[in-house]
Amino acid sequence: MTELMVDVAKRNLTLFYRGQKVKTYPVAIGKASTPTPLGNFEIVRKAINPGGILGSRLLKLNSGGLAIHGTVDPSSIGRAVSNGCIRLHNNHIEEFFPTIPIGAQVQIIKTEALPEDIYLVHPGDNLWNIAKRFGLAPESIVKVNNLVDPDRIYPGQQLIIPKY
Repeated sequence: MTELMVDVAKRNLTLFYRGQKVKTYPVAIGKASTPTPLGNFEIVRKAINPGGILGSRLLKLNSGGLAIHGTVDPSSIGRAVSNGCIRLHNNHIEEFFPTIPIGAQVQIIKTEALPEDIYLVHPGDNLWNIAKRFGLAPESIVKVNNLVDPDRIYPGQQLIIPKY
C-alpha cells in the first residue's frame, strides 16, 4: 500500500510504501489566506498534463478543490503561496505518480518542534518498532502513555518516550 504524508510545517511530502519511508520531497503549501487543510484524505482522480498552472501531473483529493500537483513555477517550492493545494517540482511528482493508486491515503499534518522525549508516530509504525528504535521494551512506552490498546497507535499521534 502506498501512502503520502504532507507536513505543512516542514513543507515536505513523504512517500511511504507498505509503511516504509521511501523518499521525501520539498513542496509549496497554501498561503495564509488559503491554508492547506490538515487531515486524512484519499486520492480520487489522477491526471497527466492537466494544463495551466498545475504542472505535468495531478492527484485530486476527496476534499473540494484540494490536490497535489506539479507546478509551472518551480521557484514557488518551499513557500506558502498556493490556494491550498500542495505543489511539487514536475520531475518529483512524475517520479512517484505511477506508483500512486486511486484510493491511496494522504495525511496532511503540521508538526511542531517536539522535545526529545516526544515521538511523532508515522505511517507503518508500531510499538515494537518504536521501542526498538529507542532501545526500550514496548511495555515501557505503553505504561508512560497510559495506552489502553497498544495495537491502536496512529500516524500523527505523539508518544512520550521514557528516559531510563
